[in-house]
Parts: sequence; C-alpha cells; structure tokens
Amino acid sequence: MASPISQKLEEKLVCSICLELFRVPVTLPCGHNFCKRCIGDHWHKQEQAPAGAKKGYTCPECRRGFEQPPELEKNVTLCSVVELARDGEARASGTERCEVAHGELCPQHGRPLELYCEDEQRCICCVCTIRQCQRHRRVLFEEESSKKQALLKDSLEKAQEESERIERVMQELEERTHSIKDSSEGLKSVILSKFALLRKALEDFQWQTVARIEEEQAAALGHVEENWSFLKDRLDILGQHRERAQGLLACPDHRTFLQEFPLLPSPESPGALVPMEFDVAAVVKPINEILANISRLLLEDLPSSVAPKTPNPAGQDPVHPQGPAVKVVAPLPKCHLRAELLKDHRNLTFDPKTANKYLELSKGNRKAKHGPSAICGRQEEQGPRFEPWQVLCTQGYGHGHHYWEVKISSHSVILGVTYRGLPLERQQGHKFNIGLDGGSWGLQVREDCYLAWHEGRAEKIQELLYKNLGVSLDYSKGLLSFYGLGERTQLIHSFHTVFTEPLYPVFWLCEGRAVTLCQRD
Repeated sequence: MASPISQKLEEKLVCSICLELFRVPVTLPCGHNFCKRCIGDHWHKQEQAPAGAKKGYTCPECRRGFEQPPELEKNVTLCSVVELARDGEARASGTERCEVAHGELCPQHGRPLELYCEDEQRCICCVCTIRQCQRHRRVLFEEESSKKQALLKDSLEKAQEESERIERVMQELEERTHSIKDSSEGLKSVILSKFALLRKALEDFQWQTVARIEEEQAAALGHVEENWSFLKDRLDILGQHRERAQGLLACPDHRTFLQEFPLLPSPESPGALVPMEFDVAAVVKPINEILANISRLLLEDLPSSVAPKTPNPAGQDPVHPQGPAVKVVAPLPKCHLRAELLKDHRNLTFDPKTANKYLELSKGNRKAKHGPSAICGRQEEQGPRFEPWQVLCTQGYGHGHHYWEVKISSHSVILGVTYRGLPLERQQGHKFNIGLDGGSWGLQVREDCYLAWHEGRAEKIQELLYKNLGVSLDYSKGLLSFYGLGERTQLIHSFHTVFTEPLYPVFWLCEGRAVTLCQRD
C-alpha cells in the first residue's frame, strides 16, 4: 500500500481536466499545470462560444483570463517527475499485482484500494480520491475498521442479550403451553362430567314426567272404563225391562195383564257415575315454568355464552328514543334464516266474528285498521266480540312448525298467539288482555322498545324497531319466536313453554294503527 506522502505526491501529478497523470505538462502564466492537449481543447471550446457572447481564455483552476492564448511551453522538470512516477507505477504493476488479491483492487480503475470513503461507505483507490471522492471524508482502513469493529462488538452484545431474552420468553411460552394444555384438559373433563350429570338428570326428569302423565292417563282411562261398564250394565237392564214390558202390553187377556203387571220389576234409578278428570294443563303446569327456564338456558343463554353474538352490521345499531320510532325497510332482503322460515309460511286471515267494533277489516280480511269509522259502517253481527281493540285469526295450529309475517303501520301494536279461551273482556285494567294469563303470549311494539308479555309479566327488550315482523311457532318444541325483518333477519324474543291447546294468532291495535297479514303463493 502506498504511503500517505507518495499518495499526496501522486495527487499533485494529476491533470485537473482529464484526472490522469500529466501527458506533456505545460505551465500557464498563473502557475497552474495542465496537459498540453487538455488545455488546448479547453480554449478551443471557449473560441466556439456563440456570437455576441464575451470571448476569452481562462485558467480552469483560478479562472484568470487572458486576451490571447498564452504560449505553451513544456514543463521539463514536471515532465521528468511524471515519467519517474509512471516508471514506478509500471514496476509496481509488474511485481505487486500478482501479490494483490482481486478483491483488493478498485473495480473501476484496477488500482489498489488504499482509503475508505465515509460518504459513499466504500473502499477507494487514489484515482477515486481525485475523480469521485475529492471532497468526501476519507480515512485510513485501520481507523474505519476500528470504528466498525466497535460497532460490530456492540451489535454482537445486543444480539446476545436479545437471544437470551428470546430464549427466556420461549421457555415461558413452552411452560405456558403445558399449563394451558393441562388446564384445558382438566376443564374439559369437568365440563364433560357436568354435562353428563345434567343429561342424566334431564333423562330422569323426562321419564318421571312421562310416568306421571301415564299414571294420570291410566287413572282417567280407568274411570272411563268403569263408567262405560256401569252404563253398559244399565243399558242391558233397560233392554230386558223394555222386552218384558212390550210382551206384557201385547197380552190380550186383561186378567193375565193385571196379574203379571205387579211382577214386572221397575227399572232401578241410575247411580252416580265415577268422577272423571284429565286436565292436560293441570298436569303440565307444575313443570311448565321449569321446562321453560331450562329451554331458555339451553337454547339461548348457554349458546350465547359459548359463542358471543357478532356485532350488529352497519345500520343495525339500537334506536334511541329521540330517533325514528320504526325503521322502514323495503324491499325485504333475502337471507338464509328467512328462507328457512318461509318454508313453513302460513297465509292468515282475520276472524271478523271476533274483531272489536272499532276495527275495520279489508282486503279479504287480511288488513285490520283501528278507526272510528268502523263502528259506523258495520252492521252488528251475531256473537260476542272482543271488548279490547283485538282480533283473532281464523286459523289455529296444534302441531308442527308454522310461520307468518305481518306489516304494521307504526308502534303501539301487539301481536301474539293465544288459546281459544282468551277472555273477551278487559283484564286487570289493561287496554288489552294478550299475555296477561297463562294461555297467551304477546310482543308489544312500543315507541322505544319491545315488551314481551306472558302471565301478566312484561320483559323489556331493547332492539331495533321494525315495520315488518315475522312470527315462528314450533308447537312440538314449545318455541314461539318473533323476528324483525330488515337488512338481516334479527331475532327479537323467544318464548319457551309447553303448549297444550291449539294456538291462534291474535292482534291488538291502538287508535289509528293498521296491521296487514302478508300473503305468499
């Protein structure tokens, strides 16, 4: 590697125009040296300046001007020094290049790499120093290597510390993995045991309930059989009496008739029949509330605790009281849940015999509207009507799965189902009687919420209010569900119970409200 002195000497022997060692060096009056050809080309370019531009001859180093190009004389001394430098470079090329590895030569100039350029972050040769890195920060290899080694040692220490930290974290994760597996396996065992116990209890409860029903059935059927046998014997006695009486009436001899008449036994007075009772509702009533609670826990609370509800999509946020009362959604979108429900759709019609006098029915008894004109335009029909503003549907359902949809004009409407024996009079000071007893279930649409009514108790439900509602009745499962039909089919509320009689859809309408039963082909 060249010494710093020889390096600086070589820099002084380089032409500032071509950046190569001088070739026929010449000296200008200002004292600066250039290759004779380089300075000649430089002045020739100045002579080619456009017409009108100021012409002159300047030194490329100090910018000193000359009116006429100075005479260029060869600098003999400088030329000799350059020749010596060239001879030394040639000898170095012949003896040292074989000892210099290819990676130690500048890829651009083929000279040995002697300095490090901090600005370009690379090793450079003497030519690079003059041509590209003349104004850059340059240092010796030893200085830069020492600096980089210090950085590398610091990096190694940090890498070691990070590796140790990562290994500790991985160890903790491995321990945590074993802990999670052990905990989950233990929890699974406990849950399986608990559910097995619950299944056993439910099965035992099921068989006990079925056995109780069979006992009640056997007792009732026994009473029926006793009454049937009693009436059969009584019928035989009456037949014998009728046969002897007819024979005696056919006797032509009055003496014989009078003699035989006292011997004719009179029919015995019928005895009392064995009391016979089989009240299905009474049998189910003690366990109905328990079954309803169990059903709600298993079908609603338990699934929602295992798989939490997904957030409501855009536009399905709860409605605040100051917002619009009922969301208008049209047309109704199709979705998987509603498609499944529509498979069991039922077309309903209102029963005009049950409609309150203020309810006007139209569109083939498919629309009911509460208005004062109804009582004026209707001829009084036979039969009792609802005293509250209510109306039943003609259709009743006792088995299977059934679904219907309704459209309401606004809030202050109740829709539900009831047994046929729903009282016609007002109950407990309410304007309606849907959901006030154990034989009816209703959903009241209010301005800011829903109320689910049954046995006189109301459960408040804070859900988005809809104008289109669906009702699903799964009689066998004892499941009555109300849905809002909007951008998606939203479950509003479900009743869980044991139905014992056919159920009829029923509606209550406040003043100015209308309900339309949706029909499908």
